[in-house]
Parts: sequence; structure tokens; C-alpha cells
Amino acid sequence: MDVFSAFSSINSHSVRSGTPAETAVKRLNGIGEVLSGLDIAAVRSEDEMARMLWTLETADKCIRMILAEFRTERTTEVVRRAKNLIESIDRARDELTGCCAAKS
Repeated sequence: MDVFSAFSSINSHSVRSGTPAETAVKRLNGIGEVLSGLDIAAVRSEDEMARMLWTLETADKCIRMILAEFRTERTTEVVRRAKNLIESIDRARDELTGCCAAKS
């Protein structure tokens, strides 16, 4: 199962951005959509692993920037989505590094 599969069904275009919290949710959904396209099982080389880890690290930093930017407008939904994404990134890192370490 893909660790980001829950985010692939989110239609970020249907989420209106009327409030700052809605804007934060829309941005987090966009990150989730991008991550849902990653295929950890397809990683075959060290270069591919490095690119995947770089992508995960960049996404993690973006999520943390969103949380910082919307610090005063955080809602339960913003925090929940950010936490879910960060946990998924951590699982993907573990799966990727464990998987590739086992291949070596």
C-alpha cells in the first residue's frame, strides 16, 4: 500500500480558499497530491533513492513552513492534515531506507 494513497483522492481544486486556514489546507492537500504520485517500490538505484529522499525532505520543509506561516490561523483540520503528511513522510523514509538497505 502506498503511504500517501489517502491524499490521491483529494481534489484540491474543489477546496475553496476563503480563510487563511482553508488556504493552508489547500496547500497541504497539494503537497499530499504530489507525494501520492511517488512510487517507493520503483526505486532501483542510489540516485533514485537520493532523489526520493530529497523530495520527501523538501515536502517536510514545505509543510513546516505552512504551519509557521499560518501559526495564528491554525485549526484542528490544518494541524491534523499536516501531522498526517509528516507521519506519512516519516513512514516513507523508513520504508525507503529499509527497503534499499535490504537490497544492498
